[in-house]
Amino acid sequence: MSTVHRSARTRAVGAVAAAGALALVVGCGGSDDSATGGGKKDGKVTITMGMFGVMGFKETGLLEQYEKENPNVDIKAEVAGDEQTYYTALQTRLAAGKGLKDIQGIEIGRAKEIVDTQSGKFADFSDVAGADHFLPWKQSQITTEDGKVLGLGTDIGPMAVCYRKDYFEQAGLPTDREEVAKLWAGDWKKYVEVGRTFKKDFKGDKVAYMDAASGLFNAMVYGYPEQYYNAKGDLIYDTNPAVKEAWSLAADAAEADLTAKLRQFQPGWDPGLANGTFATAVCPAWMLGHIGEKAGPANKGKWDVAKAPKGANWGGSFLGVVEQSPVKEEAKKLVAWLTAPEQQAHIFEKQGSVPSSQKALETPEVQNVTSEYFNNAPIGKIFGAAAQDIPDKQVLGRKDGTIKDTFSQGLTLIEQQGAKRDKAWKTTAERIEKAVG
Repeated sequence: MSTVHRSARTRAVGAVAAAGALALVVGCGGSDDSATGGGKKDGKVTITMGMFGVMGFKETGLLEQYEKENPNVDIKAEVAGDEQTYYTALQTRLAAGKGLKDIQGIEIGRAKEIVDTQSGKFADFSDVAGADHFLPWKQSQITTEDGKVLGLGTDIGPMAVCYRKDYFEQAGLPTDREEVAKLWAGDWKKYVEVGRTFKKDFKGDKVAYMDAASGLFNAMVYGYPEQYYNAKGDLIYDTNPAVKEAWSLAADAAEADLTAKLRQFQPGWDPGLANGTFATAVCPAWMLGHIGEKAGPANKGKWDVAKAPKGANWGGSFLGVVEQSPVKEEAKKLVAWLTAPEQQAHIFEKQGSVPSSQKALETPEVQNVTSEYFNNAPIGKIFGAAAQDIPDKQVLGRKDGTIKDTFSQGLTLIEQQGAKRDKAWKTTAERIEKAVG
């Protein structure tokens, strides 16, 4: 069995601030922020990459491997720690038509905006052979109405629930991951009901059942094909039953004092992990690495992973190639290789980013991965199965990331300020209209 040792990349848009604006980690071959892409010289091809967070290509040695297998290729990778800072810079460079890398990472919350407003700036991957191995909904998120494919998928964010075994034992609840999953199987309302039992029966110093109402909200909303927009691009958050149901249950949890009154990846959440102030967190696969890092060695083996009540996808990315790249075809070839099943399986085995490749998900390299930190949980099987439960259609909107963050802020009004849910909804709706109007 393999064990994930490296931290998975945090996907929440703008969630983890970088040390300094656009702090850059230089990848293979160095970096030059003024570069407008690579080129060809003396039989050598230079390909530049712009990425964010820990996408895994540099960290797991894949860029170095590609250079070894292709001696005429030199890859220069530039990585911004914070996606929000990265995307702001990308927008500026797209508008200016300069400063772009040959290959640019695209976070899922930005994909629709890129498709709708920047399709002419990115190369078409519809002619790339062997790119038919992705989950059915993944590539549709980066495809224009006329069939232009603006990139290839990297990872996805299938959902589970991370929980503290020791705290469940103190509350008289089952601790085995399969038994825990049965407690809330099929219904997020059951997850909240377990929280009420936990609060009533927990023996020890005060520990909240869950970290954040917003985590529950996100998990529920992302379990539906349509969330904040419909397929026509209309804003529907205020009439979508899925959003209203998620808001109502998340507000129930907040008003019942079942949460630690935190927001994931915001100040207070990391110390909450380290100090053990909550017993559960809704966790996409990429979040496990962050929890392990911030909860620290003292809590190793206390955390475990159980199947979520329902399937959902929260997070994921793509790699695109800019149309003006002087090495466009070579860059497309590199992207196809980096997102191939073998490489996606390699990244999951090394750092836990779940493949968007259906073929990769079925390989032993993925299925046999366990997490030593999370009590040797079989995360390959858990998240591999969770990926199959994601709805086959995933409609994205231009401002999905902004709306998600605004709802999280709205639920915080209930948790931290004691606002009535109707007033918090009204404030949230006003903020959304201002942000997307």
